[in-house]
Parts: sequence; C-alpha cells; structure tokens
Amino acid sequence: MTRLVDLSMPVHPDMLTFPRVPPPMLMLYESWTDFAERIGAAQYGATSLTASYVVVQNDHVGTHVDAVKHIRGPEAPGVEGIPLEYCFSDGVVLDFRHKEKGTRIFPDEIDEALAKVDYELKPRDIVLIHTGAGAYNTEERYKTDFPGMTAEATRYLISKGVRMMGCDAITFDPPVWAMFEQKHFWEAHLVMNEEDYWHLENLTNLDQLPPHGFKLSVFPVKWTGTTAAPVRAVAILDG
Repeated sequence: MTRLVDLSMPVHPDMLTFPRVPPPMLMLYESWTDFAERIGAAQYGATSLTASYVVVQNDHVGTHVDAVKHIRGPEAPGVEGIPLEYCFSDGVVLDFRHKEKGTRIFPDEIDEALAKVDYELKPRDIVLIHTGAGAYNTEERYKTDFPGMTAEATRYLISKGVRMMGCDAITFDPPVWAMFEQKHFWEAHLVMNEEDYWHLENLTNLDQLPPHGFKLSVFPVKWTGTTAAPVRAVAILDG
C-alpha cells in the first residue's frame, strides 16, 4: 500500500523565516456570508459560500525551490523554467545530523554518506541533505544551528547527474553567522551562476524517510518571473 509523507512546512503568519525576510500575511478579505449576501445568493438559501483571502508571501518563505534567477538576475529563467522531469524522481536522503552547526559539507562526505546507505547516484535523482534542523523549525535555533553545502559538494552532485537537491534547513548554505566567520558567502547558491541546478529549502520530516527506495514530488507553484516558489513536497513510499 502506498504511503505519503508530507515534507512541507505549514505556512502561517507566525512561522520562522530567513533573517529579514517578512513572514506571510493571510488576511480574510471577505467572509463566506458576506460573499453570499453580496452576490444575492443568500436570499435563496445559499448563505455561506466562498471566503476570500488576500495572501502576501515572499517567494523564499516556507518550503520552496530556488530558481537560477535567484542568483543570475532578471534575464535568467524563473521557476517556470524548471523542467518538470526534475521535480518528480527517485529520492535519496543523506544523513548529516552528526555535523556540527555552521560546518561545511564536502564531496568526500557525500561519498561517505552514500557508502553508509549503499547507494550509487544516478542522473535525475533528487538528493536531500538531512541536517536535523527540520526537527526544530519552530525555534530560533532553526536560523543558526545546521551545517551547509559547499560549492564543491554541490558541483559534485551535479557531476553525478543530480540537478534537484534540497535540505531541511533554512538555507542550502551554512548559516549566515558561519558565512561571515569562515568568509564563504552563499557558495552553494553561487554555483547557479555556472550550472542549471535547483535546490529546495525548509523541508521537514526527513527523519520519516528511508535513505532511498521512494519517489519525490516537488512541483513548484507556476509563478512567472520569480526567483523561487512554494513547493508541496511529498515523498511516495511503497508498502
């Protein structure tokens, strides 16, 4: 029997977001009863119909995928340019929960994590970096306590045919404090300047997945021209 695991964060005004990125606003614009009255349906017994919400959300809030436009600038493809075949494929979880907060993940560590789960990467696999931060994504330490990817490790995955990858942390790179301390700024993100690759951020529930042997669906909302878009990430497991 197929089992589905939701890997997406709930979106609400009190959620944690990347430093200086505003949280989403969800405002009730018109109630169910107000709408029914306004269109004249209430007098015929249809007293509760469509409620209208105004949703204002930064494109990098919650579980989302970054497009290359995020780094390359306005002329680059946005989320609408991500090929759909990279958004549904075999998933692989690499466990880096043992890494200290603020540390960097290198290619040899990718190989070690793969060897531990006896897996060889193939083109179009979706690789998820399990930092452990998803377990405390409602706490302030979610912004600071996790390891992140290096440019070298990102390019290494790309060399294996991986174009979609992601993590259960607030950014694919190490946290901001570590960037300044180590003088490595947005190195994984900046790989987008040279490579067509995409990464998911703010995933959750990675501890509910096996290392491999499942499918991942990570289709983004088809926002046009944005640098990222929300994703309802779901793992599909057999048995």
